[in-house]
Amino acid sequence: VQLQASGGGLVQAGGSLRLSCAASGSPFSISAMGWFRQAPGEERESVASITSGGSTYYVDYVKGRFTVSRDNAKNTVYLQMNSLKPEDTAVYFCYAYKERARYWGQGTQVTVSS
Repeated sequence: VQLQASGGGLVQAGGSLRLSCAASGSPFSISAMGWFRQAPGEERESVASITSGGSTYYVDYVKGRFTVSRDNAKNTVYLQMNSLKPEDTAVYFCYAYKERARYWGQGTQVTVSS
């Protein structure tokens, strides 16, 4: 499974960005998909995820601001990020679970200026 992420960029605080991550290769039987992020000097942390059935998970500090969604027909997961804060600045990585293995996409930089 190969994952291609896009949609990062520079935005002012309070702005919005939408990240996309498309799976290819052998995308059938993918179960959960989601996003981690890693800020400079910090560990990679889970941000949001969604199962093939549509159940979602969010880390507390993005609840109400971020929305994860998924298009199973396109094997694509999205992360809509609203009300962005400077502390959301990080490299965002998408992932997908398939048959007990986790696959990672390349990171996409999100920078929020104050």
